[in-house]
Amino acid sequence: MNKNVIVFYVKEWIDEEDFETFLKFAKYLGKDNRGSKFVIDVNKLSQSLRDKKLSSADVIDLMMGYEIEFVNGSLEDVKKLIASYTPTVVFERGLDGVYLRPNFYISDLIKDLREKHIVDYDREKKVFRITKPMYFFDVLETLKRRGVEVENRAGIEKELKLPIRISFKGSLRDYQKEALDAWRSNGFKGIIALPTGTGKTVIAVAAIAELSVRTLVVTYTKEQMFQWGEKIVEFTDIPKSFIGFFYGDEKRIAPVTIITYQSAYRYIDSLSHQFSFLIVDEVHHLPAEKFRFIAENTYAAMRMGLSATVVREDGKHVDLFPLMGGVVYAKTLQELADRGYIAPFKVITVRVSLTEEEKKKYKELMDRYRKLALGREFQQILADVKKGDASAMEALKIRSEIRMLIANAKQKIDAIKKIVEDELEKGSKILIFTQYIEHAKKIAESIGAQYVIGELDEGTRKRRLEQFKSGLVKVLVLTTVGDEGIDIPDANVGIIATGTGSRRQFIQRLGRILRPLPGKEARLYEVIVKNTFEEAESRKRREALKMLFEDLIAIGEAY
Repeated sequence: MNKNVIVFYVKEWIDEEDFETFLKFAKYLGKDNRGSKFVIDVNKLSQSLRDKKLSSADVIDLMMGYEIEFVNGSLEDVKKLIASYTPTVVFERGLDGVYLRPNFYISDLIKDLREKHIVDYDREKKVFRITKPMYFFDVLETLKRRGVEVENRAGIEKELKLPIRISFKGSLRDYQKEALDAWRSNGFKGIIALPTGTGKTVIAVAAIAELSVRTLVVTYTKEQMFQWGEKIVEFTDIPKSFIGFFYGDEKRIAPVTIITYQSAYRYIDSLSHQFSFLIVDEVHHLPAEKFRFIAENTYAAMRMGLSATVVREDGKHVDLFPLMGGVVYAKTLQELADRGYIAPFKVITVRVSLTEEEKKKYKELMDRYRKLALGREFQQILADVKKGDASAMEALKIRSEIRMLIANAKQKIDAIKKIVEDELEKGSKILIFTQYIEHAKKIAESIGAQYVIGELDEGTRKRRLEQFKSGLVKVLVLTTVGDEGIDIPDANVGIIATGTGSRRQFIQRLGRILRPLPGKEARLYEVIVKNTFEEAESRKRREALKMLFEDLIAIGEAY
């Protein structure tokens, strides 16, 4: 008998349905005192596998379910025969990515993946390669759907379960439940866009508890990183030892690891295969060329992005969709105000003037700037600075002088003092926002307040924030470090000393004072100098607010 022919007896009675399954891959040779005799028919076998009438597991499970005596061949021979007729791709991880090693001609099957640059061909190694780790599970699932057997030898698992199942101890508001449901329905992927102070972090913590898999949380600042740790402990029963912080001073990998953007960028290659769930806070930063590297080089199939406003001024927010799974849930401040989840508020514009001396200086600087700018838009000047253009560099320097002149205008400082005095009499807690470090120090000195800036050491920053939260300090001056990631639940007054026309920045600053408390009315003041660029920036902010809130805003004049 040909040694390549596999002949076997089934030594017991065969169920009718199982008999029909045997006939899909074998010929029936009759029955004798040894049982029912079959021979593997390679044509039937290959056709059934190709037409998906059978899988390799169906054949093996069927044969193992009966008492079988082989006349020629063995069960191992059956497995080898099936493998030779089953389209199979082996996934292997190398130094520069994951390779696909097929046992059949695969080019036509993955033509669309190659056109989208999800898979490419390494001519030197003569293998296909997944271009970025973020595509790993998409490629694997796509091949499975197309009838290919996949052997995952890459050492990357979709669900790296925690040693224990953790529970969520909090309760979610209706919109938080809606957001979580939308994310879950999107295959545990997507971006949740909710205003500052509406509990995005709590939604993500609920997701961590639900999945109970190894999780990497990426935050923009160190303050956010520690706040995340506190929230996870507050709202779950996770042991503290399961939470690790990974940043400049400490690099501890734990089942739930919280890392800054900067550290994630540097170390993601060594971390990516260790986590199944990726959470990115302040996700609007992710499209930046440097930071998108984090999402692209993470294997985690389950992803959640959080942001107060996804829209970027440069339009790169559209890049977030493939990186994180699209925006699955979004609510504006108006929608949440209608539900009673934010404090009622007013935005008050305070206009001041330059002194005669300041006006003279302002005109001189503007004349010099226009001569150097030669009609160029600011973005073009920036581009020319990078090319080493001397006139562009000088124009940029003068522009900074103009902005500092406006920021330090005497009447502006006086107006800020007056607002602070009046609000302190009402018992308010006040945040003052500015773009510049020296300006923050000057304002703080002039009103006897404390400031928080990026260059402060970690201990001082934390102590000053705690003093404000506790009420020991009633006024805090913040640079752009305060635009994101600082948890100040009961501030009710904000003052924009200097800002930009950025919709995102304005909404984030407004959001800092909108957390609801009984009897609270929030007030956001913007102090601007008349007949300067600040009026245009103010108009941009108000236009954005009108679109979002319509009748909710009272924009007035004061002082």
